[in-house]
Amino acid sequence: MNTKPLPFAVLTAAFLLCAGCVTKPAAPQESTKYSIENTEKFTHLDKATQAVVSCTNLQERSLPDGRLEVVASLRNRADHALKVQINCVFKDAQGFSLGDETPFRTVALAENATEAVRFTAANTAAKKYTLRLRSAR
Repeated sequence: MNTKPLPFAVLTAAFLLCAGCVTKPAAPQESTKYSIENTEKFTHLDKATQAVVSCTNLQERSLPDGRLEVVASLRNRADHALKVQINCVFKDAQGFSLGDETPFRTVALAENATEAVRFTAANTAAKKYTLRLRSAR
């Protein structure tokens, strides 16, 4: 079997061409994937809760009397227990507040735990809502 070795210059040129093709990975871009936190239905009022508490599920239903009921699942992603406060602002079909705002409710979250919180509108005009979460004071 007769094979000729590639000259050193050809190998060096091929290496340099390939080295020029290597680029740094692009910086990660903002994800457009759906999450509850990026909707008008749930908002954090401070950075402290935004860093460690997420809303993993929202369920809404109409009660037999026509009032809106909302159940939010709050998840503590921290490795320590914490307390947060949450309230619900009920709105009409166009998104305007009805003045039907619940008082802030304190919720204790164990480390890495999830707790469900339930809110019920005072009248049948409520069609939309916004849950607001903040650190307990």
